Amino acid sequence: MIDKERTTKEILTEKSSARERTPLYNPAALEILRKEFAGWMQTAVREKDRKAWLKTPRTVLGSNIPREMLYTPLSHPDFDYREDLGNSGQEPFTRGIHANMYRGREFTMRQLTGFGSPEDTNERIKFMLDHGATGLNILFDIPTIQMYDSDDPLSQGQVGMSGVCIDSVDDMALLFKDIRLDEITASIVTHYPSNTAILFPMFLALAEERGIPWEKLRGSVQNDTSLEELIRSGAEFIAPRDCFRIQCDNIEFIRKNVPQWNFITLNGYNLREFGTSGITEMAVAVANGIATLAEMVRRGYDVDSVADRLAFFWSPASDFFEEVARLRAVRRLWYKIMKRRFQAKSPRSMWMRCHVQTSGVSLVRQEPLNNVIRAAYHALSAVLGGAQSLHVDSYDEAYSVPTEEAALLSLRTQQILQEETGIIDVVDPLGGSYYIETLTSDIEKRILDEVDEIERAGGYVSAIESGQLHRKISAYFYNQQKEIEKGDIKIVAYNKYKSEAAPPPINVFRYPEGVEERQREKLARLRQSRDNERVGVALTALGDACKKGINILPYSVACARVRCTEGELFKVFKESFGLWKPPAFW
Repeated sequence: MIDKERTTKEILTEKSSARERTPLYNPAALEILRKEFAGWMQTAVREKDRKAWLKTPRTVLGSNIPREMLYTPLSHPDFDYREDLGNSGQEPFTRGIHANMYRGREFTMRQLTGFGSPEDTNERIKFMLDHGATGLNILFDIPTIQMYDSDDPLSQGQVGMSGVCIDSVDDMALLFKDIRLDEITASIVTHYPSNTAILFPMFLALAEERGIPWEKLRGSVQNDTSLEELIRSGAEFIAPRDCFRIQCDNIEFIRKNVPQWNFITLNGYNLREFGTSGITEMAVAVANGIATLAEMVRRGYDVDSVADRLAFFWSPASDFFEEVARLRAVRRLWYKIMKRRFQAKSPRSMWMRCHVQTSGVSLVRQEPLNNVIRAAYHALSAVLGGAQSLHVDSYDEAYSVPTEEAALLSLRTQQILQEETGIIDVVDPLGGSYYIETLTSDIEKRILDEVDEIERAGGYVSAIESGQLHRKISAYFYNQQKEIEKGDIKIVAYNKYKSEAAPPPINVFRYPEGVEERQREKLARLRQSRDNERVGVALTALGDACKKGINILPYSVACARVRCTEGELFKVFKESFGLWKPPAFW
C-alpha cells in the first residue's frame, strides 16, 4: 500500500532512521584524526587557504555545491559501507546495478542520428551500424517533434533541419529500409507523450506490415510530460494533466503489448540543456517517476510490473567529480524510493537504468575542436558513474547536425574509452574515495530536498501547472548566463584564453536540398492514394477515446495503419484536450 499522506522525504527519513547503521570508522580513531587534522590545519595550511577552505566550483550547469580543500574520514564520519555503498549489483546499488557491470555487459554506444529525408537518415544509420554503433537514437526535425505535417505553413523552412522528417508510416518504412526491426534496439526520440502516441504507433504498424511480432521489438521512447510542458519551444501545449494522462496511456499500452520495450525515459537531459542545475535535472525526473508510478498503481498495476521498464536520461557537464557522484547518488535514492515508498519486491524494479548524452549546451563555436575534449571528459564521468548507454556529442554540433566525419569521431571516442583505457575492468573504481562518497551523499540529500519541494507544491503535475518549475528553471538559467558573461564561469576560447587568430575552417554539415519539396509531394500522393473514408473513421474514433478517458493508443495504432498523418492526429488531440500556456509567461 502506497503512503499518500506523507512526502517521499518524510517516508525515507523515517525508514532510514529506523535502520541499524554500522559506521565503518572507529570513533576512537576519528577522535585522534580530528585532533591531528586540527593541528595540521594550524601548522601546515596557509591562512588564506583556511579562510577559503570551502570553494564552490563555477562551471557550466554546475550545482554550486561548496567543496572542501581536502577530504578525509572526518568529512563523512558516519559512512556505512553496507547502507551507503554495498557491493555492485546489491542494495542500495550505489556501485552499479549489475554485479560485474561492464565486465558482463559493456555500455551501449548510441549516437543520435537524424537529418533531411527518411532516405538520408537511413544512409547515416547504416553507416553508424557498419562502424560499430550498438544502438540507434533517431532524432526528428522540429515540425515532427511539434507534430506538424511537412506541408503545414508552420513547418516551412524547418523540414529535415536538425532531425529527420516523418509524416506517416510510409516515411517510417523508408527510415528503416533494409534494417531488421527485431535485430536492433531503437530509441524513438519522440520527446512528448502526445508525440509518442503518434510516432510509436507508426513504428508498430511498420513492424506489423513486415511480419514482426511486437513481442520481439526492443528499444525505448522518451514519452515525458516535462518536456512538453516545461521547455517546449512551440506555442501550442496540451494541458499538463491531459499530457500526463497520455504519458500513462502510452505506458499502459506498451506494457501490455510490447513487453521488451522501455515505455518511458524520465528525461532530465533536456531540462539541463535548457538551462538548469544537475540537482534540479534529477529532482524533476525523479518526481515525474514517483508521480507516474503512483498513477499506474491507481490504474490497478502492481508496481513491479511497471517499474522494471523505467529508464532515465541524464546530461553530464564539466564538473567531473560531481557528474560521477550524481549518477551514484540518484541510483541510491531511486532504490530507496522504490524499496521504502513503493515497497517494490523485484531488484530490477529498484534499478536506476540510465542513458547519458554528453552536454550539448557546453559545446561552443570558438575553437570547436576543443569540444572533442569536453565531450570525452563528459563521457568518462558517465562511464565512471555507471551509465548503461552513452551518446557522445560531436564537436561540430555547435554549428549544425554532425558531419559523417564528426559523428564517426564521437563513436571512436566511446570505443577508445571502452577498449583502450581499462576503466571498464573494475567496477566503480572511484568508490570509497572520501571526496566521492561525501559528495554522493550531499547530492542525494539535495535531490531529495528538491523532490520534497515539488511534492509540497501539490506534486509533479501541480508544480508544472502553477509555474513553480518554470520559474525555478528560468531563474537558474538567467543567473548562469550572467556568470558566463561576467567571466565568473570560465569557458576556454570563449571568455578565457581567447585567441586573436582567425579560426581554421571546419567542414560544416550541409543539409540535403529539396527535402521539403519532396515531402510535400509525398504527402500529396499519400492523401490521394489512401482510403480517406477509413482515415476519417479512425480519426473520429481517436477523438472519442480522448474525450471518454479511454486509452488512446489502440486508436492511434488504428490511425497509423490507414495512413493518417502526424498533423491529423495532433489536430484531434488539440480539439479534444484544448491548449494551455504556462503561467510564468501569461
